[in-house]
Amino acid sequence: MASFIGFQALPFFTSNSKNKCGSQVQVRSLSGADSTVLSSDSVVVNGTSIGGERVRGGTSIDQANGQLRSKVEEKRKVEDDALETLKPLWDDGYGTETIKDYFDIAKDIVKPDGGPPRWFSPIACGCPLKDSPVLLFLPGMDGTGLGLVLHHTALGKAFEVWCLHIPVHDRTPFEGLIKLVEETVRFEHASSPHKPIYLVGDNFGGCLALAVASRNPVIDLVLILSNPATSFGRSQLQPLFLLLEAMPNGLHSAVPYLSSIMGDLVKMAAVNIESVLPPEQRFEKLSGLLPYLSDFVDIIPMDSLLWKLKLLKSAAAYANSRLHSVKAEVLVLSSGKDKILPSRDEAERLKNSLQDCVVRYFKDSGHNLLLEDGIGLMTVIKGTYKYRRARRLDITSDFLPPSMTELKYFSDQITGLFRVATDPILFSTLEDGKIMKGLAGVPSEGPVLLVGYHMFMGLELPSLTEGFLREKNIMIRGLAHPALFSRMFESSSSEFSMIDWVKVFGAVPVTGSNFFKLLSTKSHVLLYPGGSREALHYKGEEYKLFWPDQQEFVRMAARFGATIIPFGAVGEDDVGEMLLDYNDLIKIPVVNDLIREAISQNTLKVRDETKGEVANPNLFFPLMVPKIPGRFYYLFGKPIKTKGREDILKDKQVANQLYLQIKAEVERNMAFLIEKREEDPYRSIVDRTLYKAMYGPIEVPAFET
Repeated sequence: MASFIGFQALPFFTSNSKNKCGSQVQVRSLSGADSTVLSSDSVVVNGTSIGGERVRGGTSIDQANGQLRSKVEEKRKVEDDALETLKPLWDDGYGTETIKDYFDIAKDIVKPDGGPPRWFSPIACGCPLKDSPVLLFLPGMDGTGLGLVLHHTALGKAFEVWCLHIPVHDRTPFEGLIKLVEETVRFEHASSPHKPIYLVGDNFGGCLALAVASRNPVIDLVLILSNPATSFGRSQLQPLFLLLEAMPNGLHSAVPYLSSIMGDLVKMAAVNIESVLPPEQRFEKLSGLLPYLSDFVDIIPMDSLLWKLKLLKSAAAYANSRLHSVKAEVLVLSSGKDKILPSRDEAERLKNSLQDCVVRYFKDSGHNLLLEDGIGLMTVIKGTYKYRRARRLDITSDFLPPSMTELKYFSDQITGLFRVATDPILFSTLEDGKIMKGLAGVPSEGPVLLVGYHMFMGLELPSLTEGFLREKNIMIRGLAHPALFSRMFESSSSEFSMIDWVKVFGAVPVTGSNFFKLLSTKSHVLLYPGGSREALHYKGEEYKLFWPDQQEFVRMAARFGATIIPFGAVGEDDVGEMLLDYNDLIKIPVVNDLIREAISQNTLKVRDETKGEVANPNLFFPLMVPKIPGRFYYLFGKPIKTKGREDILKDKQVANQLYLQIKAEVERNMAFLIEKREEDPYRSIVDRTLYKAMYGPIEVPAFET
């Protein structure tokens, strides 16, 4: 078994629970030395902490091996102090640590300390949520274990994070590293057999993760591989390895190899530099960080580089020979501008070779994907539905609400132009019937069921979700078509797309059990009875409801005493004009065959018993042309309370009457908005643009209510 050893100097080799969790520090190594536990506030190696703090002195080491607190007992202490939930728009810390921090820390930890490979948990990770799974980070060629430095805070909320540090002069063979990771995995599995164990492998670490998974098929593992080096034999590193191996020792220092290891240096330096800054300010900030990148030569000396290339060659061969034995869930993150490894082709190969593999492709990223500016790793894990705390995903207990960074990225990079063009405005109705701008009429306490009209292509969803987050700090949990959660849209070049963002922002497949779970946890649930039939309507069907004959949701809402809010949304006819709908496209030769084939492949049914076109609509995408954008309007109607309404549960006729009332309210809300938008002096994007040019970036007024 791996032992726990104490050593001097590195405050980031400290417990994930941090000071506030009150647990001792453990560092696990391959050494057979006596077990010790570090018990100072921070463990220091060479005097530098992961937060950049200088710490004086060493640490106290408990030599009483027989009375050391076990790791299981430490975990219990951490869980006693752990958070129960995260609030929407929580601080994930993205951007607080940058590539500068990576180099500041790495320059110190690569100094020889005589120690073997070991685990550490960064201070920045803090305390995880209760019952969080373990995440083991397996580093790339640098071996520092600092490859997640941009993501420590976010990952530390959802996982108990441990990072593998391989000292620069360590020469442990690949089989020895497998043993270390494997023993750790088996120990964690024995202590928490019902939790998954996450292995995040970067480059070389991807090979290590696959090797461990192939040897432990019965353990519940989730592998996240960032540009895995299983493609070493086809990479730019292969000729470099042959060149260095044949070169006399005296000439090694003349080989410029920095670009062969690091990847896109500019994008790495761009973390936390606002893209909206003027070019001269961005250049100034970038130029201040780029000098740090030259320090990489000191992190991997030439003799260590040659050893690591040999290690990488054996690791790739070992992992590739055992891909057939990997039973774990695998998520491959693939870069489009990886100049070191053929990562895109390798992602396709792994997807076809592994039993359960999903790929996310980042076309603008370089080799060191996890150290570059872009989407956070925690966001990718959530968006691919890979985060869970037990053997099966639970859509309620495993859901983590979006952070402020995620909302900002989504608003700026994904929907920014569309939101500016449509300039959405929300109204709500108080209990006395008064209509007000804003969401004051929507209860803040759940369970609340929002029932409304589905605009074409669901165009109303981003603004609706963002509005509730910004104004009321409420997460809307949408019930969406199951096709969005299937792999029918998956391919080896699948980018992190709007479908993934839908999951990040709380959508779940529309099923009775999911509906039940969300209401039982007092959530704000979003339901569209018309579903995809409304979202993919035909020409001339704007603002027409296609609801089923049966009152599917009323009795479920009454069972939990949910408050029902009927709402209307209008505006999709202001952004585009439909040229060809399903009825038109199905008449075109060749096109009709493609449509029928696509529909036949969609075997996911939302309703089994409901008759009519709303039950199993044809999922297709009509041909549209854009228009000069108008404005989106939302009106949330007067709250309808079901708490204490036993008659709804006992009498189907009463439930049906309420159902028809809700439907009529939705139609009235839309009729109101369609009429009143004609009175909006700023309905046109031209008028709104002129208004903002005169008065600044403030909310543009609308019609009087």
